[in-house]
Amino acid sequence: MSVTADDVRRIARLARIAEPTDRIDTLVGELNGILSWIEQLNEVDVDGVEPMTTPVKFPLPQRADEVTDGNCRDKVLANAPKSDEGFFVVPKSVE
Repeated sequence: MSVTADDVRRIARLARIAEPTDRIDTLVGELNGILSWIEQLNEVDVDGVEPMTTPVKFPLPQRADEVTDGNCRDKVLANAPKSDEGFFVVPKSVE
């Protein structure tokens, strides 16, 4: 697969990137280089290789999945511009 100047212009337009016309040829070469590198990766034989999520196998620390309120309501409400009876007071948004 190769990229043409028209492809670069179209991608730039879709991404809303204003790319100067004198850089189009440079980008074509760079993108084609990236795509050729990816094609080299596709040639690697990975049959029988298990997918891995991490190179080192160790258990991740886990905590109990418990719902709490954090026991810091007053500290949180102290940051609010306005509060009433333990709740945030916000402007009315629906009539």
